[in-house]
Amino acid sequence: MTPGPPAGDATRPPTGPLAGLRVVELAGLGPGPFAAMLLADLGADVLRVDRPGARPFTGDTEHDLLARGRRSVAVDLKHPDGGEVVRRLAAQADVLLEGFRPGVAERLGVGPADCLARNPRLVYGRMTGWGQDGPLAATAGHDVGYIAVTGTLHAIGRAGGPPQVPLNLVGDFGGGALYLVVGVLAALLEARVSGRGQVVDAAIVDGTAHLATMVLGMLAGGAWQDTRGVNLLDSGTPWYDVYETADGGHLAVGALEPQFYAQLVDRLGLTGVAPDRAGADPAELRALFAATIRRRTRDEWVTVFAGSDACVAPVLSFAEAREHPHLAARQTYVEHHGVVQPAPAPRFSRTPAALGRPPAAAGAHTRAALADWGIGDVDALLASGAVAEAGGTATGAAGG
Repeated sequence: MTPGPPAGDATRPPTGPLAGLRVVELAGLGPGPFAAMLLADLGADVLRVDRPGARPFTGDTEHDLLARGRRSVAVDLKHPDGGEVVRRLAAQADVLLEGFRPGVAERLGVGPADCLARNPRLVYGRMTGWGQDGPLAATAGHDVGYIAVTGTLHAIGRAGGPPQVPLNLVGDFGGGALYLVVGVLAALLEARVSGRGQVVDAAIVDGTAHLATMVLGMLAGGAWQDTRGVNLLDSGTPWYDVYETADGGHLAVGALEPQFYAQLVDRLGLTGVAPDRAGADPAELRALFAATIRRRTRDEWVTVFAGSDACVAPVLSFAEAREHPHLAARQTYVEHHGVVQPAPAPRFSRTPAALGRPPAAAGAHTRAALADWGIGDVDALLASGAVAEAGGTATGAAGG
């Protein structure tokens, strides 16, 4: 069995390639917390700044997995002293992450100019849907709208059908959070040379468009049509599609290359089909594949294709995926503090990442964490209401 990443220990300092990196996260929703979680997974000391009394999006703290791996302090950014707390934290940090609408951080006194004045080496990461400028910059939005205007949503779906929403993986987490992390790490490397920090403007629309680079190149070169469901990778070919099995399950078929296609035809038992696709009518072939695959159950086909390079896989639910032999061997999913969740990714040979603290309630670590970050007047701040501990009565909001 291939050893998976260590489970970690919430009581010891973070391990991983980013150990020693200090990050201040102004808590938000979706892509910002995912970016902070990824940095924490890789060993960064991430301090999450929540608004007092904030409730997790999941409804309960235990299952708010995007908040894993870091401590939480509750700061009322609308209190006269709340912004100063964040500026003092920024002075001790390598990175600050925020996901407010453009202009809100500035109004709260925690914008780039305020924080870089305290710490010129700070990398200030900004996570938004539309970016910091442009006609829609100040407009509300969500993942589905961001990927819609980039052309990406238009490309996802079957021929003749409507666009299909790919969860919020393409926009929020792919085009947003991952690009924020890449940008922050690139800026940190540059700051080692220049000694100067900078602002990273991570817009979901920019990242989503960038994710589609290969498709745009194929479109420009005539190898892709700007119509969904008729292309090589969008269910437009019968050898790259999903088929229903006898028990209502599904098989994913991805036999793009000729040698893999030949194995697909062989394992399906289609003796009358040319193994090199010569003269194949796509519509007839799709109907034949569908009828053949529907004759057996999903797991029966898994047995048939075992050990082959036909590029066929069962479509598993999340509950089933954890038990898949390959994912189980790699410990891709682990149980940590009683909750099944993905292990840190990617893997490192010398500085392995590890899961640390479970998700924390807003303000669970206010007193200890602020003291650790060099804030010596915590009692006075608690008394004034600028900060709060979990279970306190302050209700100030961080947003604008």
